[in-house]
Amino acid sequence: MTVMLATFMEVLDTSVANVALPHVAGSLSASLDESTWMLTSYLVANAIILPMGGWFSMLFGRKNFYMICVALFTVSSFLCGMAPSLGALIFFRILQGIGGGALQPVSQAILVESFPREKQGMAMAVFGMGVVVAPVIGPTLGGWITDNYTWRWIFYINIPIGILSLVLTWLLIFDPPYLKRKSLGNGFKVDYVGFGLLALGLGALEVMLDEGQKEDWFASHFIVAFTIITVVCLIAVVFWELWQKEPIIDFHILKDRNYALATLSMLVLGFVLYASTALMPLFLQTLLGYTAMMSGLVLSPGGLVVVVCLPMVGILVRKYQPRWLVIFGVAITSLGLFRMAKFTLGIDYQTAVTSRMVQSLGLAFLFVPISVTAFAYVPKERTNYATGLFNLARNIGGSSGIATATTILARRAQYHQSVMVAHLTPFDWRYRESLAGAAAVLRAGGSSGPDAGMQAQGMIYGTVLRQSNMLAFADAFWVMGVLFLLVIPLMFMIRKVRPSAGRVVVE
Repeated sequence: MTVMLATFMEVLDTSVANVALPHVAGSLSASLDESTWMLTSYLVANAIILPMGGWFSMLFGRKNFYMICVALFTVSSFLCGMAPSLGALIFFRILQGIGGGALQPVSQAILVESFPREKQGMAMAVFGMGVVVAPVIGPTLGGWITDNYTWRWIFYINIPIGILSLVLTWLLIFDPPYLKRKSLGNGFKVDYVGFGLLALGLGALEVMLDEGQKEDWFASHFIVAFTIITVVCLIAVVFWELWQKEPIIDFHILKDRNYALATLSMLVLGFVLYASTALMPLFLQTLLGYTAMMSGLVLSPGGLVVVVCLPMVGILVRKYQPRWLVIFGVAITSLGLFRMAKFTLGIDYQTAVTSRMVQSLGLAFLFVPISVTAFAYVPKERTNYATGLFNLARNIGGSSGIATATTILARRAQYHQSVMVAHLTPFDWRYRESLAGAAAVLRAGGSSGPDAGMQAQGMIYGTVLRQSNMLAFADAFWVMGVLFLLVIPLMFMIRKVRPSAGRVVVE
């Protein structure tokens, strides 16, 4: 519970600010596009620091480093709430991202090393509540706070949680005896080249994903330049780190087949979780007219399903092979996504809620088994490095998922609109009848003949826009459902992690 507090706070912050963007822009005299850098700056800083938790843990000691991160996140949250300008807010969000980036991997490393193998499943289940539930309730909480108070309180709420986390960490968390601290004066050197390549590569990747759709992707020289920087730097950092005695990131752990496949599965999980969480409120608010609060209430029951099911999954992972739980979770999640792909503009509240609950039921069976599979063979002294890459995969998957979903919506809406508009001609009798009927209703309401004709055309075109956007959302949900099914073959490629006599045995 201690390490889940800070992780919940950090993951929540990745989504809670989304709904407050218009309020931030208006309050700080900025455009909506400029205010999105409040999100991008946080993601960039977060991604850069995320895989480096192992290196910093060796330098400062894991407990000390963890407390530094929590303190930096808490203080920068207060500064974000006090920010007088957009520039100051972006700077403080960068500090917040640096503090929050290492919280997830270090928290997971603490869990893996603090509990014996037979209890790790339940520990991961409690930890998973924070990771999975936070992005679900984030938009709802952010909308409620912004509507009833001010956007600054979405940052102030982190302060009491951060203080409580610091106190509990100081009292309850201790470094294991085999975790040796290394000082810079005793042959432990800073890998400036590796750090620079990693920071530049991940930073460019986040900017490319965040700005891609706005800039029309590779039609933009800006996006092409950032893509080249991303590819060159990330390939270079892999080769550079493989030859370092004290690497920033230990890529050698990817030789473990279970870890590599589980990390790839976690990337896909992040893709679907973040993309679907972003799409659902957007669909409900833009097409069905739900308020921010009502759209949040559609997502919240799914979060409750995850909270209820995760402890049960923690028990099941001690009795069954994790791969079978993952396959079950993938199948149920895909079923929920395929149900969403059949949405229409006439669905009711209950249909939306039950579809989200089905998807969330599947997600509850994924985080814990994938985590247990990933760390089954990883030596404890390399856990810090392993958790960093593992969580980086989920975050990159999340960023990629949101970028992909946004692109699918825009492109498929254009396609469906072009197909529908082809039928809006005077030669189509259905169009003529609809136009005449709408015009007659408008004339009966007091409009003149010419005005009624123009208004009728506008009404029909508005219907076309709504239907084309609805079909685009359906396409996006369908693509995510199909993509998620690709995790199933990966589960048959991993080495068995067999439960036996109340403990997990690897084969």
